[in-house]
Amino acid sequence: MNWSAVAAVLLGLAVGIGAFGAHGLKGRLDDYSMGVYEKAVIYHFFHAIGLLVVSILPRVGVIPQSAGTWVCSLLLAGILLFSGSLYVLALSGITALGAVTPLGGLAFLAAWFLLAF
Repeated sequence: MNWSAVAAVLLGLAVGIGAFGAHGLKGRLDDYSMGVYEKAVIYHFFHAIGLLVVSILPRVGVIPQSAGTWVCSLLLAGILLFSGSLYVLALSGITALGAVTPLGGLAFLAAWFLLAF
C-alpha cells in the first residue's frame, strides 16, 4: 500500500473536516460537542502527519518495510476509530460511540510503541 498517499488523503480530509467544523458547524453544536469535534480534528491531523513521516522511514532504511506497514496500519486504525467515533459522537450525540474511542487510542499507543521498538 502507498502509505504516503493514504497520509496525504487523510491530511486533506483533516483540513476539510476542520474547516467544515469551524465554518459549517459554528452555532449548530454546543460547546461540549464542538470541543469533542475539535479534539477529533487535532488527533486526526497529528496522527496523519505521523503516518506520513512513518511511511518514509522504510524508504530511507530507518525501519524495515514490515514494521512500517504495521505502524502505518495502526495509525490508520487509530484515526478511523478514535477521530471517527468522536466526529460521529459530536455530530449525532450518540454517547455509546464513546466506547469505540479508547480502541482508537490503543491503536495510536501501539503504533508509537511499536515504532520505538
